Amino acid sequence: MRARGFTLVEVMVALAIVAIALPALLMSLYQQIDDTAYLRDKTLAYMVAENKLTEIRLVISSTRNLSAGKDSGFASMAGRDWYWWVETKTTEVAKFFRVDIAVALDEQQQEQPLYTLTAFMSGDLETDDAETGDAETGDAETGAEGDLSDERDG
Repeated sequence: MRARGFTLVEVMVALAIVAIALPALLMSLYQQIDDTAYLRDKTLAYMVAENKLTEIRLVISSTRNLSAGKDSGFASMAGRDWYWWVETKTTEVAKFFRVDIAVALDEQQQEQPLYTLTAFMSGDLETDDAETGDAETGDAETGAEGDLSDERDG
């Protein structure tokens, strides 16, 4: 009667298959971990850009002034420093401005930011009310004091 079990050749083939498959599996796992970290950083950069856009909206709302120009700085979020650059440009449409906000983890990454947010904002911050003749700030129906649209780039 023959004993049941694996031969030495079968065991060696099985070990060879495991030795080839295990590193491939580990590389795939490391790639997923890197991708998860990248998505986390990109999401936090998006939050920094949205916070900066909200800050710009609040400043415009209180000062009633919007002008073209560049600005830069850093913000702390999630225990890290994030560098941002804001560029406000005029557009072909009168009294409308394009606001580009770029966010990166390093000050030298301005040319290749982690996240870029683009918004279009109205420079017409005061309108005349036809019924009363009084000047009002903003127009709730057309969104004159806010942005018309946001474009998000990744």
